[in-house]
Amino acid sequence: MAILDTISITDILWILFFISFFIPLLLKRTLLLRRQVAMKEIEGKRHSRVISMIHRQETMSFLGIPIARYIDIEDSEAVLRAIRLTPHEMPIVLVLHTPGGLVLASEQIACALKRHKGRVTVFIPHYAMSGGSLIAMAADEIMMDPNAVLGPVDPQLGGPQGYYPAVSILKALEQPNPNRDDQTLILGDVAKKAIDQVYQTVYSLLLKHNTPEKADEIAKMLSEGRWTHDYPIDFEQAGEMGLPVNDKMLKEVYELMELYPQSGLRRPSVEFIPTPYTPSAPPGKGK
Repeated sequence: MAILDTISITDILWILFFISFFIPLLLKRTLLLRRQVAMKEIEGKRHSRVISMIHRQETMSFLGIPIARYIDIEDSEAVLRAIRLTPHEMPIVLVLHTPGGLVLASEQIACALKRHKGRVTVFIPHYAMSGGSLIAMAADEIMMDPNAVLGPVDPQLGGPQGYYPAVSILKALEQPNPNRDDQTLILGDVAKKAIDQVYQTVYSLLLKHNTPEKADEIAKMLSEGRWTHDYPIDFEQAGEMGLPVNDKMLKEVYELMELYPQSGLRRPSVEFIPTPYTPSAPPGKGK
């Protein structure tokens, strides 16, 4: 009798194990299908190829080790493949939500979008900082939520001990210091080259819709460290700078964003009842 009880408990444990293993895979597959349906709706409405690059899980953790999500070479490979599969004259819609990432990957994506003959529209429902802003500048039109932000694209240099703005490194080198080591001088040389390279990339992207004088002004503003790297450039300021921004967001884009949930490994810090409310009538009016 005890042996039968042991076998039964073992079987139950195996069943629970397989359920715990396959249910997350099933949920992930279901979520992927829902994303594809949402993207198809936007494609039908815009008659465009829809590409999403959403780093919704800005901070995840694996075995307690933080993992940052940002634009990398895998992203650029995937976006370039999507562009290759798109007819030359077909418009492209890119839904962008990212804190930034590698300059190389961002430049590859931006240049590929610029070369595409069809109209390119970038939707920014929340934010596209650093490399994300660089990509947005390749678009014919940037659709921003009124509360969404872009960011400067000034290069950041460093390593395991931290990253520093390239322009700040050059500022530090202007101060007299006879004890300055060769490594700092080399870093200053790299910083100067990095700023020049990013400026040239931004300038060439902006020439698509701006005069050379205006493109030069905006490129310097964004690449030469006028602000801190996390400075938020809101919708109004982006328009004043001359970027082709528009606030006509699609509700389908917001719905697509909901299908990229934040990691469930941490307790949510913001909660609300997710239903739209109608404004209530002022006191003394209505029923």
